Amino acid sequence: MTMMTEIQPSALALTPLTYGGPALRWRTEAMRSHDTPRLIHITKGQGRIIVAGLTNGYGPNNLIFIPPHTMYGIEVGPTVFGQILSLPNTGDWPDTPFHLRLLDVVPQKDLSNLIEAIESELKPTGDSRAAHCHLGLLSIFVERQLQARDPQTIDKRRNSAAAKLVARYTQMIARDFHSDRSVTDYAAALGVTPTHLTRCCKQTCDRSALDLLNDRIHFEACTLLRDTATPIQDVAKALGFQSPAYFTRSFQCKSGLTPSEFRRSRGGSNRS
Repeated sequence: MTMMTEIQPSALALTPLTYGGPALRWRTEAMRSHDTPRLIHITKGQGRIIVAGLTNGYGPNNLIFIPPHTMYGIEVGPTVFGQILSLPNTGDWPDTPFHLRLLDVVPQKDLSNLIEAIESELKPTGDSRAAHCHLGLLSIFVERQLQARDPQTIDKRRNSAAAKLVARYTQMIARDFHSDRSVTDYAAALGVTPTHLTRCCKQTCDRSALDLLNDRIHFEACTLLRDTATPIQDVAKALGFQSPAYFTRSFQCKSGLTPSEFRRSRGGSNRS
């Protein structure tokens, strides 16, 4: 089962990133964002990840950083294995995403040892203080790797006008997805037309502006239906839908199940 569970803002946690089957693709691929940073360590397999509206391929020994309130979604196939480190907001990490591809054996081993040490100290037999000490060493390791990387390997696409616009758009979605704002509303706030916004989204991640917005809403809906007993009409209202019926149609179009069916299939509450 793929694990990508939201945690408390101050918590340090390590969870596996593995394939969960077609029915659980939403747990990894749907756009989401968190109040705290995430560090994704890929140890096996390859795929694609969208971060702040920009798609990149990933492979083994890749380290991907997701700042707070940054939308992302990652493809996880049957051969992929990795870990997601949920970080506290300590100020020790960059304000922007990064994607490190560790090609040399020594840093690969150093990274694995640091993460294994954190994992060990997060167990019931460990000490959370030691885990945070190892986390400090990990932040220093990352800082050194960023300083040492070849400038030619830095993805310059994020500096393009299209990528900057889409990054701003996804940041706005992360903040306001629960409102009833439309793509037209977001485009107006960004000072562009909906057509231009969608063109840029297609250019950076091969998704439309509406797809990105709906995907973020869908992830939140799935999470609420799976993890809470909130009545479905209240879920609809919380996500900006004008009526429970419209929410049901939208959710079923995206998932193939009604909200009630989805909740039952995930072992959640049957309240509706």
